[in-house]
Amino acid sequence: MRLLTLRTPTGTKAARQDGDTLTEVEGFANVGELLNTADWEATAKAAAGATHPLEGADLDAVVPSPGKIICVGHNYRNHIKEMGREVPEFPTLFAKYAESLIGPNDDLALPQESDAVDWEAELAVVIGKKGRRISEADAADHIAGYAVLNDVSMRDYQFRTIQWLQGKTWEKSTPFGPALVTKDEFSGGLMTSAVDGDVQQQTRTNDVVFTPEFLVSYISTIITLNPGDVIATGTPGGVGHAQDPKRYLQEGQFLVTTIEGLGQLKNRVVKEA
Repeated sequence: MRLLTLRTPTGTKAARQDGDTLTEVEGFANVGELLNTADWEATAKAAAGATHPLEGADLDAVVPSPGKIICVGHNYRNHIKEMGREVPEFPTLFAKYAESLIGPNDDLALPQESDAVDWEAELAVVIGKKGRRISEADAADHIAGYAVLNDVSMRDYQFRTIQWLQGKTWEKSTPFGPALVTKDEFSGGLMTSAVDGDVQQQTRTNDVVFTPEFLVSYISTIITLNPGDVIATGTPGGVGHAQDPKRYLQEGQFLVTTIEGLGQLKNRVVKEA
C-alpha cells in the first residue's frame, strides 16, 4: 500500500494511491495523523473518500510534521571511504527538524548564506507503532514503511564545528516522499541521485553498515519512537563535497532522487529570497 499527503484547496488530506488514482482517507489531514491511530492500516485500506488523479497532484512531505527526524551519518561504506572516515562501531546520529521538510516536487531553497549545498540521497524509515527498547528481532513490527528523502546539506555550516546539526536542518531543504510504501511492499532497491540528469549516487539501499531494524532498536534504547517519527538511514558515495573539484547545487538545477519501488523526488533549486 502507498500512502501520500495531498494538498487540496480545503487543506491537506491523507490519501491512498491505487495506480493513477488517489483516494482520500477521510478524517486525517496527513499520513502522520493517520499513523497515530491503532488501526491505521485497515483504515487506509477501507478508505473510500474523494478521489483525485495522481498526475498533477500537489503533494506535501509524506509526513509533514514528524515528532522526530533522526538521521544517521556514515552508514554506507562507499561514502565512509570517500569522506576519509573509519567504519563506525556505533551509529552516528543527528537531528533534523520539521521546518526543513518539503514535498517531493517542491522548490528546494538555496540559502543566501551558503555556497556549499550538497545532495545526500537516503532511505527513510517511518515508524508505525510506539516503542521503547525495541529488540532488533521485533523492530520490523514497529516500521510502517519506507520513503525517499534527500538530506541536503550545507557543508560550510556543517563543518564549522564537530557538531553537524547547523548544516543539516535549513528550512525548506529536505524533500521527503512521494509516498509511504508499507514494509510488505518494499525489500530494497537501487537508490540514485542526479543533478540535471547527471547521476551522482547509485547504490542499493541494503548496502549498509547498520540495517533499519538495528537502527530502530538502537535509537529506541535512547528515546521512545512514536508513530510518524522518521529515521533517515544515511547516504551512499557520490556526494559533491567528496568530488575533486568539489561540486555543489546551483540555482536553476534539478535534483532528482529515486529509490526503486518507492518513487522519485524532483526538486528545482531556487535561491531563497
